[in-house]
Amino acid sequence: MTLLYGVVGDPVSHSLSPVIHKAWIREHGIDATYEALHIAKGELPEGLETLESRGAKGLNITLPHKEEALALAETVSDVARRIGAANTLVHLKKGGWHAENTDAPGFAETLGQIDIDISGQHVCLLGAGGAARAVALAISDMRADLTICNRTVSRAEEMANHLNVEAEICSLDQAVAAMGEADIVINTLSLGHTGQALDMPDGKSRIFYDISYGKAAKSMLDNATAQNWKPVDGLGMLVAQAAFSFEHWFGVLPDMVSAEERCRKLVEATT
Repeated sequence: MTLLYGVVGDPVSHSLSPVIHKAWIREHGIDATYEALHIAKGELPEGLETLESRGAKGLNITLPHKEEALALAETVSDVARRIGAANTLVHLKKGGWHAENTDAPGFAETLGQIDIDISGQHVCLLGAGGAARAVALAISDMRADLTICNRTVSRAEEMANHLNVEAEICSLDQAVAAMGEADIVINTLSLGHTGQALDMPDGKSRIFYDISYGKAAKSMLDNATAQNWKPVDGLGMLVAQAAFSFEHWFGVLPDMVSAEERCRKLVEATT
């Protein structure tokens, strides 16, 4: 019987996850399908029940459902609990779901792929939303010094407290100064989705890593390039977190390099 897997979100039609996972499923000869599954905000409990009745065995969870998916899960991994969100669900034999979060290890994996060791480095993290939680946790676990810049300082403080990480907190008004003092800057703000960009100091060939990719990252990365930063987009993180989800479901870690190459060709064709 063909097994059902998929990505759940609102919206979800733009997701590259089906492209990534379908190729891996074919490569490993698995009798499964992977679909983009639209579930509207506020309808996740009913949606998960329907998918379970359809025999779904594993799901990726994207906006706006990550926190609710964690709350609905029967069991929760330590990483998902610490982040406070789930991006991966594994169906339990007894019924219900086990919650995982592969965003943090996915981010850490990409740093290794580009040969960046942030241990002992000063990292400036822009933003304090859901995606920033996973990145902040990974940064802390890699023993880097962390500064978090966010429009709402109280939200950044709340995130640091929830994750139990040590961080200097500042507003976006102080971001230029904070970036100027950092060894690497990680952007999780959604400004690029509307074509906006932040003012930036001279990058002096330091890395500016935007967890978005394609059109959503273009304005920020173009600005970073103009200011002498070394730009890195989030496509590698997307593939890495997907690979770790695949490993949770099927017990095998798939080839990330070829998957990223496929996705980059698709992104470049539409950017």
